[in-house]
Amino acid sequence: MVDRTLFGTDGVRGRANFDLTPEIAFGLAAAAGEEGDGPVVIGRDTRRSGPMLAAALQSGFNSVGVDTVDLGIIPVGAVSRLTRDTGAMFGVMISASHNPAEDNGIKFFGRDGSKLSDEREAALEQRFHLGEPWERPDGPLVGMHTTMTDSLDRYVDYLMGMRQYSLRGIDLVLDCANGAAFRAAPRLFEAAGAGVDVIHADPDGMNINDASGATDVASLAEATKGRIGFAFDGDADRLIAVDEDGRTVNGDALLAILANHLKDQGRLKKDLVVATVMSNLGFHKAMKEIGVTVVETAVGDRYVLEQMRASRAVLGGEQSGHIILEDRATGDGVRSAHRIAEVVAATGRELRDLRTIMNDYPQILVNVPVRDREQLPTAAVVWSAVKAAEKRLGDRGRVLVRASGTEQLVRVMAEAETQSMAEDVVADLVRLVEANLG
Repeated sequence: MVDRTLFGTDGVRGRANFDLTPEIAFGLAAAAGEEGDGPVVIGRDTRRSGPMLAAALQSGFNSVGVDTVDLGIIPVGAVSRLTRDTGAMFGVMISASHNPAEDNGIKFFGRDGSKLSDEREAALEQRFHLGEPWERPDGPLVGMHTTMTDSLDRYVDYLMGMRQYSLRGIDLVLDCANGAAFRAAPRLFEAAGAGVDVIHADPDGMNINDASGATDVASLAEATKGRIGFAFDGDADRLIAVDEDGRTVNGDALLAILANHLKDQGRLKKDLVVATVMSNLGFHKAMKEIGVTVVETAVGDRYVLEQMRASRAVLGGEQSGHIILEDRATGDGVRSAHRIAEVVAATGRELRDLRTIMNDYPQILVNVPVRDREQLPTAAVVWSAVKAAEKRLGDRGRVLVRASGTEQLVRVMAEAETQSMAEDVVADLVRLVEANLG
């Protein structure tokens, strides 16, 4: 397998027009387009650089004979769904997710609506690096570009078709992060009968994720005033909630709420849920108490998805707010929010009550800059200290030390019954990592 220099853990991402240029977008599209005859559906978030990269992608696909369909500004979950519904060869989302507006990214989805495997991304990158000659049809074989004017309607209609409960009587505040959900989320929840107020839904191309959305819920917490709040990130694949008291309800708690509800209904297949190694120990304890098995994966929603498919699980997710439901496709924050609201409607319980299913253990995470993250597996002194810390904590906490997948960092995390205990464990390990690898 080739060394992947473009694709990271979530597609290609970087500073738009600097790290991620129209030339790169064109080349990736031409390389991908050689796999078949299309069509390809392309969506984007609200970044100023989005139309520029979309035009480059469309031209790249068209130049190798592949038709493209512009979905416009739309959540990433809609790109995934419309890829499947239209029988497209690829779906492409132009977004840097929760990153600042200066960045952008390109995510590819296969015919099944899920992100490409590591192997397919590596093969695509290899063909990109080979460069010219591309396949160059002419005349009637040149690809055409069209626009799907009802893409948002199709997506909202699909989600409404999945509904089981009316949301009448439920009041919500939606924080759309000035991103891809700014039209879709209000339209869905209003159609479902909820009372809806919306904040951060006035994108100007440069305010996406700015003091808003799933990575900064402070303004949402102030706005809720006894209501439930839902916050999305730039491409709306994440969901973080705020309860009626203004407290954050992260991905672990949302996953626990959904798992408990599905189990009560007899719909949690094999009584199994998939989560990453970063999930809080409180989540694991809560699942054990209700008789649900947790299968752990590496960090990244693609790895959650792979394990869900392998085990036929109907629920998985990450602490960061990626939640994957029974269609086993991709994280869809808008759909996840609707599902959480339906649990509130079905049970008649407030979110602040539902969240009590789990108690977070204090968690400390420190990112340690290192010379070479690849040296971590052989750092015997570090691993000896990790074992000692694990023995010290026993079943009252846990330790995780791992290299970043994209940066020269080692992430050191500890959870414990008390904040001070977690801080002590992390401080000791950080010193050792710095001394041996920093």
